[in-house]
Amino acid sequence: MTGRTGAARLTNAVERIAAAGVDDRDLRAQILNVIRNLIPFDNYAFLLTDPTTSVGCSPVADVPDLATLPSLIRLKYVTPVNRWTGLSESGCATLVHATAGRPEQSGLWREYLAGLGIIDVVSVVFNDRFGWWGFLDLWRRESLFTNDEATALACARPAITLLLRGMQAAAFRATELPPERRGPGALVLSPELTVRTQTAQTDNWLKALVPPPVGQSPIPASAYNVAAQLLAIEAGVDTHPAQARVHVGGGSWLTLRADRLGDSAPTELRDIVVTMESSSPTERRDVFSRSHGLTNRETEVFRHVADGADTRAVATLMSISELTVQDHLKAVFTKTLTSSRRELLALSLGR
Repeated sequence: MTGRTGAARLTNAVERIAAAGVDDRDLRAQILNVIRNLIPFDNYAFLLTDPTTSVGCSPVADVPDLATLPSLIRLKYVTPVNRWTGLSESGCATLVHATAGRPEQSGLWREYLAGLGIIDVVSVVFNDRFGWWGFLDLWRRESLFTNDEATALACARPAITLLLRGMQAAAFRATELPPERRGPGALVLSPELTVRTQTAQTDNWLKALVPPPVGQSPIPASAYNVAAQLLAIEAGVDTHPAQARVHVGGGSWLTLRADRLGDSAPTELRDIVVTMESSSPTERRDVFSRSHGLTNRETEVFRHVADGADTRAVATLMSISELTVQDHLKAVFTKTLTSSRRELLALSLGR
């Protein structure tokens, strides 16, 4: 694949993906197939992210050794080189190019990927003015990624970002049955992110996050990601909170948070607890607003309406006319495919 022609081919192929009626995992599988037809790769990790914190969740991945997954995720988060939160303006970069031919500068490559025979990685982030929606790493063993291939991925970024954000918006209208739940869950991890113990409810949440094959236990990959973000904060690599909101089916959203247990031992020696509980109305409204592409003013109007304010009260609170409030509400209804305040609130809150 060369030059502008290859970039246009990839973008056009992405734009032809039919996202209607599929879930986020199927959508990412389609995106990966389109990319693979033009850009060969050996392994991959494709994660959704919380739009506000940028923390990964709900991974779709092909990695050689699941037993070492905690180590892979930890290194991904604490390695500054080509971290998705710090990629260049293009939002796409290869490991060899970013390190000027010295991939050993990356802790992820030096301590993990090199041992697997990986010689190059191309990293892509999918974000826009409304938030962070996902990131993708593609690995290669036999050849380096070319500048043209990286350019093609960078050019396809806006189309992929729009698909991912649209899928998050569509999740609020999901009609499948929500996962069984009996309340909050908690998972305790060692400082190396191996599982110590968990509460009974945790298994239900983990199965909803990453459905395992029949007869197998779920892999707590989303919990690893949130815990790894805590390690990144402690290492001074990133400042976003160690938490993520993720759709778990049936219009239900789950919030995961990570924190250290105890306070007597040195921080790096203390276990990490990842809590899981249904997202609050405020947390849901934030994802709802961002995924539907509401402007700041539209979001503010929506927030006041959700708090119970009528048109006159919203106008007073925002120092705008009642007519302007109505115009903003019409825009919100259009973007969210709703026709009334009641429908809007029911959709955003899952009622």
